[in-house]
Amino acid sequence: MLAFNDGKITIHGKCARALSRWNSLLPFFLRLKALRSACINDKRGADVETQRNVLGGLLEICCDSPQTGFFRTGKCETGPRDGGAHVVCAQLNRKFLDFTRSRGNDLSTPRPESGFPGLRPGDRWCLCALRWKEALEAGVAPPVVLTASHEAALRYVSIEVLNQHAIDGQNRIDKPEPDQ
Repeated sequence: MLAFNDGKITIHGKCARALSRWNSLLPFFLRLKALRSACINDKRGADVETQRNVLGGLLEICCDSPQTGFFRTGKCETGPRDGGAHVVCAQLNRKFLDFTRSRGNDLSTPRPESGFPGLRPGDRWCLCALRWKEALEAGVAPPVVLTASHEAALRYVSIEVLNQHAIDGQNRIDKPEPDQ
């Protein structure tokens, strides 16, 4: 029971016992939350708050429906376990989906047993940097979202090439005009 006396709240009976139990459990829940956060960062192999995009800013979400990224967080985050370097955020098109299927990676077919809905043209997805580069060389590279592509993509493809394939309206890195 709650009672109000002279601007103070007094708790009696069951409420007091429940509050007392909650207060004793609160440190446990706070430690559990901190442990969960540390485990997630450890699994990813990097501090997720500081992962950067190819423009040097904080990494933005590529797509959260369907959930993309090696860690299925919606971001093209990477870490030691991401052997494929899923770091290029691309807006998929039919040409690329057909190309990647022909290379043995069918992204279009739903796989409900693994929670994969299948992708359609227009969906955004974190692609392996080498697959995107292979598609580039074949002339079918899909457009990229620079703010959502991880800086690790620059190990495989130059910023100039990514710039050429950036979705319109993005903050591109333009080369300065040469002095005359």
